[in-house]
This record gives sequence, structure tokens and C-alpha cells, in this order.
Amino acid sequence: MIKLTPVAIILASLLSMSAASAGEPIEPIKPAVITNPDKVELGKMLFFEPRLSMSGFISCNSCHNLSTGGVDALPTSIGHHWQEGPINSPTVLNADYMLAQFWDGRAADLKAQAAGPIANPKEMAYTHELAVDTIASMPAYVARFNHVYASDEVNIDRITDAIAAFEKTLVTPNSPFDLYLTGDADAIDAEAKAGYQLFKDKGCVSCHNGPAVGGTMYMKMGLVKPFHTDNPAQGRKDVTGNEADKYVFKVPTLRNIELTYPYFHDGSVWTLEEAVDTMADIQLGQKLSDAEINQMVAFLKTLTGEQPQIVLPILPPSNANTPRPAPF
Repeated sequence: MIKLTPVAIILASLLSMSAASAGEPIEPIKPAVITNPDKVELGKMLFFEPRLSMSGFISCNSCHNLSTGGVDALPTSIGHHWQEGPINSPTVLNADYMLAQFWDGRAADLKAQAAGPIANPKEMAYTHELAVDTIASMPAYVARFNHVYASDEVNIDRITDAIAAFEKTLVTPNSPFDLYLTGDADAIDAEAKAGYQLFKDKGCVSCHNGPAVGGTMYMKMGLVKPFHTDNPAQGRKDVTGNEADKYVFKVPTLRNIELTYPYFHDGSVWTLEEAVDTMADIQLGQKLSDAEINQMVAFLKTLTGEQPQIVLPILPPSNANTPRPAPF
């Protein structure tokens, strides 16, 4: 009997995965590889840190709740002084696979995205200067920055860098569909398999493909028929100023889509059945039967992967030098 070395076993596994998913438009999500656990831990603390907001109440996790699929499950988010956010909060899960961040792609990466809400008057309503002063006021944080960055300087660049490092670990591998792609024919049932075939045959994969099943391109919302909404967001036009970019948004990931309702940039649709029916109509110009919709939904539910198992961080106490919150 020939004994394989650990390296040979890994290579054989990777080759098996490649063979099983060869030619498929969707690829399995890979587990996170953490090379700097101390930076990730610091980023997790800052992700859950409500004192990065003017109210001392809103954290990154408020709108990207890791207990509910990385979203807040609201049509649009609630910001400082209960202000209504302008757009639906995208999931933070698997966000590192996106070509850019936010629906309109105005942030190039997770680090740039993390800086935006802190200073947005409708979101966390702080300033970057106050955020830095707040974190720098606590010796326990300063010690962690010194350990991670070999300097006790706290600045917004390092704050957002650490948050991004944590967010990059928020991947959801080993969904039933991933197991199916990697060779387990019984990982999904016949209805889901039929739904996946429809997903390919109807053309959904032209936008929703790759490991995140989306997130790698921009597309007009209402490609074939207009999408009617009261939401004022204009998509890429708000970034580029080009009329041709009106209502062009980043294609969202479909990973964990069962958990990330309500749907679309305006959060107007609460069920997957309605979302599938609407997208087939306005994006593809097709009418699906109830049976086809149910099959497609069965497939989409197989994209729910293993959720990040997060141990809540214990945050340092404020002190006399820490800026006071102003919630009201």
C-alpha cells in the first residue's frame, strides 16, 4: 500500500476539486487563511467598537450584523439620530471577493470602505480625527497597535487597515453547493440541481458567477424593463457623473442570499421568490413559472455556507481622556 505525504494529499484534494468544478461558472469559496492573527483580533475589536461613532452606540456590526448574515435585515440602515440610510446595507460576508465596495463601487477595497461610515453624518457621524483620539486615549488599544504595527501611533489608516484585515476573514465556505461542486453529488437535492440548471440556462450566470456568485462587475438595474423604485440612488452615476452609468450598480453576491433579505439596493423585496421573479423579468425579459421559481430558490438556498464563528471581543474601558459620546 502506498502512503501519501500530507503535501500529496493536499494536491490530490485540490486536483479533485478542480476536476469536479471544471467548466462551471461558479467556484467554491475557500476558507480564510489568517497570516497575522493579532491584526485580525485588533480589527475585530474595532469592528465591534461603538465608540467609533458620535453616539457611542453604532459600530460596523450595527449595519453588518454577523449574527444575521452580515446585514441588518432592514430596507435601509438606521444611522445617527435614527436617520434613515440612503440604501440597503450589503453583506460584509465574502466582501473581499468584490471588485469594489458599496453598491456604487465608490470604495476601491475594504480598507477604503471602512473609513466612509465613520465620518458619514448619516451613519456613524464622527470624524476621523475624533475616532483616532478615542482609540488613542485607551492604553490597551495603543499597546495592541504597537504590537501589530511596531509603533504606538494610532491613525485612521491603521484603524481601517485592521478592520479590513478582520473583514477579509469573514468568508463562508463549505455550503451544500460547494460540496456539490467538489464532488458530493448528494449534497443538494434534485430540485436544487434543476434550479442550478435553470440558473445557467436562463443566463443568470452572465452576472452571477465566480466564487462569490456575483460582485465582479457592474450592471444596470432594469436592463430590459425599468425597475421602479422611490430610492434616490443612481448607482455609478453618483460616482462618475456619466448619464450612461445611471442605475448601474455592482452586481451583489448571492452567497448566503437566504440570510441577507430584504433584497436589491432599495431593500424593497423581502422574499427570494419575488426577487427571482423580478430579476428574470427586468434583467432577462423572461417569465418563470411558479415551479421554475421554486427550483431557482431551492438552488439559491444551497449557497448558504458556514458562518464565521465569532467570539465577541472585550473592549478596553474609556477613561478621562476618552471623548464622551453624544447620542442625543
